[in-house]
Parts: sequence; structure tokens; C-alpha cells
Amino acid sequence: MTPIVAFLAEKQSPLLVDAYPYFAYIGDPANIKLEYALFQETSDVVKDGELGYNNLFDAMVDATYAALEKVGGSNVGIVVSESGWPSAGNGDIATKGNAQTYVNNLIAHVSPGTGTPKRPGKALETYVFALFNEDLKPGGTEQNFGLYYPDMTEVYPINFAVTSG
Repeated sequence: MTPIVAFLAEKQSPLLVDAYPYFAYIGDPANIKLEYALFQETSDVVKDGELGYNNLFDAMVDATYAALEKVGGSNVGIVVSESGWPSAGNGDIATKGNAQTYVNNLIAHVSPGTGTPKRPGKALETYVFALFNEDLKPGGTEQNFGLYYPDMTEVYPINFAVTSG
């Protein structure tokens, strides 16, 4: 990663990162609270020195910032090129309700441009994955990250009209 980070720093280009709290949660549900993954915690769950984290998304992004710093990329920014939550395909974890909660809370979280605990006040450009469910992918969660079904009907409502606070 060091040569890639050096290149990005030289070109003043960001690192594109896929940040999926869903996958972290399903990988360790005994130690990661669902509320922490869905932006529903109001108090810090994780402390890293003076930095406190009440959501897994910020912790993942800031872990990436810390890794960039370790290899000389403290001036390299991050763009979250993908983040989302599946609406089906994994029992009571990948549900329309959890997907709607995650995506709406993600939009509300990044829209004001308040940044993360490690980079407060630095807007974090973030993209929701995906626009459409992909029915040609293998069965399971991978088919169900979309905001719309392939026939263009809504999977669940999303609030893109968040105002900065």
C-alpha cells in the first residue's frame, strides 16, 4: 500500500474505500452491537484514546485514516465509494427495516459534512450502494443492496432531503 499511498499523496487524490458495517457485524455479532452498526447508538461504544465512536462506520473510516498515516499518507483523503445494507437474504439481519435504517442514518450522518472523530469538520464524500437490486447475482444478500427493484419500484423509502445542522 505504501507506493499507492505515495502516488495518491503526490497527485492529491483520495483513496476510494468501501465501508460496509453490515459485513463487520455479520462477521462478529457477539462483539458488535447491531445498534452500533446501524447508527442508533447515542453514546460511545468504542474509545480510541481521546476519540469516541458511537457508530461503526466512523470507526471503519478512521481506521483507514490511521492506516494511511502509518504509511506517510496523512494528507490523503478518503471517499467512501460504497456503503449499504442488504434488504433480504440473511434472516433477521438483512431486512428492509435494517437496510432503510442504515441508509437513512448514513445519509443523515454524512450530509452535514461534520466528518469523523479523527477528521472533524472534514466532509466525507459517500456513495450508497446500490441503486438497483441485482437479480442476476447469485442468491442471498448480494442481490439485495439496491434502493429499487429491477422493475424500478422502491424497495424502501429513503430520505435524501437532509438539511445540514
